[in-house]
Amino acid sequence: MEDYWDLLSGGVDAITPIPASRWDGDSYYDPDPETPGRMRMRYGAFVDGVDEFDPYFFGISPREASRMDPQQRLFLEVAWEALDRAGLSRERLAGTSTGVFVGVNSADYLQLQVADPSWADTYTITGGTNSLIANRLSYLLDLNGPS
Repeated sequence: MEDYWDLLSGGVDAITPIPASRWDGDSYYDPDPETPGRMRMRYGAFVDGVDEFDPYFFGISPREASRMDPQQRLFLEVAWEALDRAGLSRERLAGTSTGVFVGVNSADYLQLQVADPSWADTYTITGGTNSLIANRLSYLLDLNGPS
């Protein structure tokens, strides 16, 4: 959370060239936007460490966590940290009518998984469905409000 605040308060531009660990940007680049199967961008905003999620902390199996969209993993981590900093414990919130509302964009991770049906399993849909992100936190904390 401090890193994000440092970016905001420092006016830092976090747009970077595509990291080689993500994909080979040069092999997909073409300046012509009409070229099929190519992209005309060489830069983006990338979040490091999405593979460092601790599923056991959230009561999730590693297999299920591997199918979870990084948006779900990051949301659980950031929401937990925000509640912790606010002094709101799991015990204090459990059973309350607290609501959880989340804005989510895209379902790229799900599309990647269903592109190869042999890789899909029980957790593919729940891990890739955006409407379940708020529900994950509600379930984790036993919140009974709208989600």
